[in-house]
Amino acid sequence: MRPFVRGIDRSLGVRILGALIGLLLAADRGWAGDGAQTPSAVFPSPFGIGSCYINNRAAADNARWMPQMARIGLRFHRTCETSWDALEPEPGKWTWNALDDQMHALDSLGVSFGALLIGKGRWNTLDAPGSLPVKNLPGWSNYVRQLATHLKGKVHCFEVWNEPPNFTGRDQTPADYARIVIAAHDAVKAVDPSALVGLAAKSVHVNYLEQTIKAGAKDHFDYIVLHPYEVLDSVASDAGTEALYMSIVPTVRKMLSAQNPARRNVPIVFTELGSDAGKGAPRQAYALVKAYTMAIAQGVACVNWFEGMDGDSGPMGLLDGQGRPRPAYHALARLIEHLGDRPAYLGWVLFAGREYGFAFAGAKGTAIVAWGHRDRTGHIDLKQPTRFLDPVSGRSFRGSKFTLSSAPMLLLSAPEDLIAQAQANKNRPFPWNGDYSAARSVSMTMGARHAEKGLHSLSGDDVADAVLGYGGSARAGDIPGGNAFVVDPNFLSYTTEPIEIAVVVRRGPTNVNAGFKLVYESTAGFKSLNWYTVPDDQEWHEVKWRLDDPQFVGMWGYHFTLESDGNVYNKYFLRSVTVTKPGVR
Repeated sequence: MRPFVRGIDRSLGVRILGALIGLLLAADRGWAGDGAQTPSAVFPSPFGIGSCYINNRAAADNARWMPQMARIGLRFHRTCETSWDALEPEPGKWTWNALDDQMHALDSLGVSFGALLIGKGRWNTLDAPGSLPVKNLPGWSNYVRQLATHLKGKVHCFEVWNEPPNFTGRDQTPADYARIVIAAHDAVKAVDPSALVGLAAKSVHVNYLEQTIKAGAKDHFDYIVLHPYEVLDSVASDAGTEALYMSIVPTVRKMLSAQNPARRNVPIVFTELGSDAGKGAPRQAYALVKAYTMAIAQGVACVNWFEGMDGDSGPMGLLDGQGRPRPAYHALARLIEHLGDRPAYLGWVLFAGREYGFAFAGAKGTAIVAWGHRDRTGHIDLKQPTRFLDPVSGRSFRGSKFTLSSAPMLLLSAPEDLIAQAQANKNRPFPWNGDYSAARSVSMTMGARHAEKGLHSLSGDDVADAVLGYGGSARAGDIPGGNAFVVDPNFLSYTTEPIEIAVVVRRGPTNVNAGFKLVYESTAGFKSLNWYTVPDDQEWHEVKWRLDDPQFVGMWGYHFTLESDGNVYNKYFLRSVTVTKPGVR
């Protein structure tokens, strides 16, 4: 009996340790400056949901899908219909009935919610349609103040605008956005000092956030909002870019430490994130499990999956247009069931030295969420019986051996040595086929001996290996994603320092005109350099660029690309690409 008792003691100890870690993480990641509430008081769980416009105009819209969300444990909705245009249709005339009915319906389901501050007022003729209301700041401030007053005690987070610079005027700048952020912040705080105000940007546009803070928004926000669709899509496409996704929060914190240290630990929220079921319902489900798993692992306070039910944005819903659940719905239900409202991240492990596993102390004990990659299926032997659960199909089995593919798997009674490995790895650099945090250069060599050493393309290993040129020593330049490159975030992320990019290239067999330009993420956004024409001598050539202002944040899911027009896209071959830090020895 003694070994059995020891097993119970250890399991209980791990759960207690997980709970303590969860409390410590909440304290470490929390933001309570300026009298603001802690994230746990505002976001009841990292598992949230969002909606398009036609499924979120009123209580009747929510009734088509929100009960199914509450049924699986979703407890936070991004926003009710709180736009300026809906609430003040005429100057000084406020209509609250639809909002009140919507809030009452969500309250009855046990779902809390935030508010999205957006719109210019339909009657506002000072600002052009589809622009920030910078010419009517008094009206904007009054809208925010009226809304904050009406929502006091019911809503505790106010997101300023939807994914700027989207939905702003053509010539409007981060300084314009900063002006409405400052006005919104001051209006909300005048009503409720404990409420949180969110600074937002599209995709992973950390550069835009930085520019907004430098333009005046410093100290006028309490959390950060991002919509990393593109980075998740590369993960869903099995390009192996998990490390880029896992770098989102660390990159934002680097930026905040540099530009607004007092706000470096504010919560980070993904108020939209989703995957198109039109590309495959199982693919959507796999993407969902990976999105929530890695978001929680890097400390995202809440993910509002887009969306609950198909609406005006295509097949993005957990439910289709008739309210029928997709595999992603069931996968999310099982993830919430086993991880609980407040999973505590324990750390990461590598199966077979390359496939990711993320360990949590959850609602039912420890769990590891793991997956592999396409054409890199891993057959794993844990040497001891373990309970496994497929979160998509619900299939459960017990054994010591299992297979990892791009379909995620839950290990619900993981061996103690795996949990110990995860805990030991937690604060180590997250690997992408190795640790390149101290490297002088990273490189990618194409062809039969394809090797990615800290530099990767969005084509993934499988495509890169399959399409070769010149006897297996190169790759055609038109491979989907093959000309878009991602630097290991441990090598370079956000920090601006001189680098050199070298590309070895030659013309294709037809020897027709070919070339490209280098386009890269810089401190001023994407920047392109002069066109390079590949010489027509059928020899290999090395072309180099020195960049003094790179700022790699992965806004679109990559850091630099070789951009060609359609006529010459496939007329050259690549042999290698290398990125070097000249100042590192």
